[in-house]
Amino acid sequence: MLSKEEKINRLFYYWLFISLILVFLIIIVGGLTRLTNSGLSITEWELFKGILPPLNKEKWEFYFEQYKEIPQYKYLNYNMSLDEFKVIFYWEYFHRILARIIGLFFLFPLVYFYISKKIKKNYLNICYLIFALILLQGGIGWFMVKSGLVNVVTVSHYRLSIHLTTAILIISSIFWLIKNINTQNNVSFFNFSKKNIYFQILLLLIFFQIILGAFVSGLDAGRIYQTWPMMGNNFVPNDLQFENFKEILEFDNHSLVQFYHRGLAYIIILYSIFLAAYVYKKKIVHLFNPTKILLFVLSLQVILGIYTLVSGLNIYFASLHQITSVMLVFSALNLYYFRAK
Repeated sequence: MLSKEEKINRLFYYWLFISLILVFLIIIVGGLTRLTNSGLSITEWELFKGILPPLNKEKWEFYFEQYKEIPQYKYLNYNMSLDEFKVIFYWEYFHRILARIIGLFFLFPLVYFYISKKIKKNYLNICYLIFALILLQGGIGWFMVKSGLVNVVTVSHYRLSIHLTTAILIISSIFWLIKNINTQNNVSFFNFSKKNIYFQILLLLIFFQIILGAFVSGLDAGRIYQTWPMMGNNFVPNDLQFENFKEILEFDNHSLVQFYHRGLAYIIILYSIFLAAYVYKKKIVHLFNPTKILLFVLSLQVILGIYTLVSGLNIYFASLHQITSVMLVFSALNLYYFRAK
């Protein structure tokens, strides 16, 4: 029979695992909310109200009238019907409800585990950080939505990237903690050493690629060039003119952002091949399987990225591309974890 401490530790593990699934799910729903241009359908934050969807025609008309006041409706969706509005409303509604569920699901068990005094202090400290990020994420979400309510028809791609990056930080922290519990170790993520640096660089490259991916999504930059391997007739699109250094960092330029996203993908592919060669040449046997997983997920991610582009941004391919990006983060973290422990 399990002791009380063992039961609480097992419960702690299951709680983290379900939290991981919930955060993964909200990243998927958030991506689909963006892909369906649904994120601006609710024009107020509604932190405490809005738990229930509109239950009568008058309430639906109220939300629809609010939506009609913003530029997205006036310039893009001016002929939208109420039934069509309900579709985009529900995407954003489910996104917000799931965010509330995650916040509450993380808070109450965390209080219980703190009171129980059966969980390792360093594990709880990480959970406090994760909860702080979850709270911050709610504010960032509204900060992002606000950017699309005045003068423009979509949210700021910079704020979108912050929102997505924070989600990746949350899910990565949970994943790393679960790895530590599984292996009964206390491996520090910030373990900078010569043996770890190559694997940390890979994570950094993937991190930057996720930011660029958010830029592409936020700007709808994937609609500019939908050919591969060339962008139009050239590797570097004709409409890019670099006359000074400032233009190299012009992240409002749709063509440039897509070009950088493609270019960094090629760099990640080549770097991953280099890393795999390094692992096999040095005969780091315990990294063989994690390396194979990384290369498989990366290959899948690249294929989905190409299909998303040439399909005219098919929503199913685009969503799978985003889902696989999270799996790529997991596989890179997994590889680094077994190197660092």
